[in-house]
Amino acid sequence: MVRTVIFDMDGVIVDTEPVHRYAYYRHFEELGIEVPDAEYATFTGRSTKNVYQHLKDKHGLEPAVDELVLMKREFFNRAFDEKPDLELLDGVRTLIEDLHRHHLQLILASSASRSTIDRVMRRFALGSYFSHLVSGEDFPRSKPDPAIFEHAASLSEAPKSQCVVIEDSSNGVSAAKAAGIYCIGYNSEHSPLQDLSHADLVVAHFRELTAERIATLEMGPARTV
Repeated sequence: MVRTVIFDMDGVIVDTEPVHRYAYYRHFEELGIEVPDAEYATFTGRSTKNVYQHLKDKHGLEPAVDELVLMKREFFNRAFDEKPDLELLDGVRTLIEDLHRHHLQLILASSASRSTIDRVMRRFALGSYFSHLVSGEDFPRSKPDPAIFEHAASLSEAPKSQCVVIEDSSNGVSAAKAAGIYCIGYNSEHSPLQDLSHADLVVAHFRELTAERIATLEMGPARTV
């Protein structure tokens, strides 16, 4: 029986991807580098720090990685605060409230920075539903490295075998499976070009999920990749 649900954030709870994309490409323009769409798609699920380490190595960028992250964050924070139509993804609040009402533990494990996670929690008043908020910036390697989900599972009140992850990205699904955790892939229209084939279950809308369905999933041994 499932007792803990570990949520990704971007593309699962809220679609901040357009804001991130705007901020990244404004910064890429300022840095004088070109990033094709196909390469940008591989950044989904990776921490900003990891992305900029990749770009620094590839393009020989002069500023330190931490400085590059702060530059991009300024673009993001300004756009996030000014974007009036930023909303939770359809059905996710209902699912979160249903899970909470049925006493399943909720943990957030996102590649986003702590400041971005806090902004989302405040804007949508979600903080009270989650027992822990885990940021990818606290780990040296990003998804698909499993460290963030291994840590999230260690915070669970239940053993890892009674945890599930909800993810929308190829990197996130790979990270969950590498951590040995059952993974629900959310086929989000906001996260294109993602391979969810390794997920244990794939849904196209949160109306397909309820606390009862998740709690009674036929887990078996979690598939690893």
